[in-house]
Amino acid sequence: MPSYKDIHLMRAGFRLAAKNGSYRAVASPTLRGYATKCKNPKGVVVGIYAKEGDKSLKTTSGAVQLDDELGGKLMTLIRERGMNGKAGKGLLFSGFEGEYSTVAVVGVGPQGASYNENEELDEGMENVRIAAGTGARALQLQGMYEVHVDAMDYPEQAAEGAALAVWRYNANKRKKNRTHTPKLDMYGKGDRDAWVRGLFKAESQNLARRLSDTPANMMTPSIFAQAAVDALCPCGVTVEVRSMDWIEDMNLNSFLMIAKGSCEPPLLLECSYCGTAPEDRPILMLGQGLTFHSGGLCLKPKKGMDKYRGAMAGAAVCVGVLRAAAALSLPLNITAVMPLCEHMPSGMAVKCGDVVTLLNGTTMGIKNVGNAPVVQLADPLLYAQATFKPRLVVDIGTVAMGVNYAVGGGASGLWTTSKSVWQNFRKAGGLTGDRIWRFPLFKYYKQIVNNNITYDLCNTGRGRASSCLAAAILHSLVPCVDWAHLDIRGTGLTTKVNTRPYLLKDSMTGRPTRTVIQFMYQMACTQ
Repeated sequence: MPSYKDIHLMRAGFRLAAKNGSYRAVASPTLRGYATKCKNPKGVVVGIYAKEGDKSLKTTSGAVQLDDELGGKLMTLIRERGMNGKAGKGLLFSGFEGEYSTVAVVGVGPQGASYNENEELDEGMENVRIAAGTGARALQLQGMYEVHVDAMDYPEQAAEGAALAVWRYNANKRKKNRTHTPKLDMYGKGDRDAWVRGLFKAESQNLARRLSDTPANMMTPSIFAQAAVDALCPCGVTVEVRSMDWIEDMNLNSFLMIAKGSCEPPLLLECSYCGTAPEDRPILMLGQGLTFHSGGLCLKPKKGMDKYRGAMAGAAVCVGVLRAAAALSLPLNITAVMPLCEHMPSGMAVKCGDVVTLLNGTTMGIKNVGNAPVVQLADPLLYAQATFKPRLVVDIGTVAMGVNYAVGGGASGLWTTSKSVWQNFRKAGGLTGDRIWRFPLFKYYKQIVNNNITYDLCNTGRGRASSCLAAAILHSLVPCVDWAHLDIRGTGLTTKVNTRPYLLKDSMTGRPTRTVIQFMYQMACTQ
């Protein structure tokens, strides 16, 4: 039977050859098992384009270079195996003399693939991410200490795919059982600055993945705050940690309503990256930071409740974006506000029907305590606007199930008051392969949440358009500036269906960190 490692290789798109009742993932002309005998073995990933009709097989420039180094043996093996270049499908070869003990040849899809309007995706870039990620992970599972990746004409995307694919959260496994993360480097010639930029973006998403995937008892508000300090302060990002006394003094009552059900004290993080003149108005990010979302007195079903450790994915994305902005030295100012707390059932917990008065004097009825995100974000959103006077507000969170029912893991939901903001997010999602889909901000939804008898605003409204209603609530609290609301309920938590080949099934995704980074890059570099 195939081993656990072989099953991972099959999922990654690598064929297994059967011989004498056993399975192997390495197709080698000679010296099978050579890779495992080497100390600190190296592997290399190269690409092959999809075959077009009767035309001869085409390979990437990196594959041509490697074939020359191997005296033409690589192309001979590729032709013998009948590879067709389908994106993400490939073979492993070992037994060559030279620097690399194992070679992964992976399909990159059609040569010249570009932006697909129907898919709203640059398929050439995405195919490179898939190929690089598939090859790098296969070599990782073969025990490679170091993996060199062919740029395949898109060095930034190759770096992203490889770095995302080899990362995994295994901090709670015994050291001897952890999968080693290989060192990555670019193979051959190419734009090394683009390669490094891709690594920065992928590592920022991996940071968000780590924060989101850590069990809730190991990622309380105070631990998250310390992790943010450790990740951001060395990069020159200013981090202020506001205590519960400060939160009470500032009358952030809606935040405290959600936090009071837990014995873990709430915190509020204020993180500032200054990439231009300090007096320039910043882009404000607000990240939902429910380090565990039990549903409170409206307890969520026990099956699958563990995934709600990722209800702080919005805050995790903010930390990742700030780290990347500092690493890339983006010429703009970014401020992130992250309210951090647990939402738990207890004698102190918020009750269905409770009413809270917000900073702007609006009263909010908490009809369903399970819909905690909009309540938690309400006062911090008002406070952050008044304090930082931003030119754009972007709030991010796993807010409501409606967006998950609508588009699942295919895209993150966007609600915005600005056409240009939408166009920039749409472009960013097409380039990163992590798409954004715009939903409506009709007055219809505002009327549903505002038309109440005994209070001004309801945290649920009426009807099943939960994500649109949540967006309407938050929109009513942003009266003057450009605003965007990203609901990542379907993309930021664990993925079970049609997982991206360079991500991991049943693990937190860190999405859409790279898309927000790309959006910030476009805002900073308008040309």
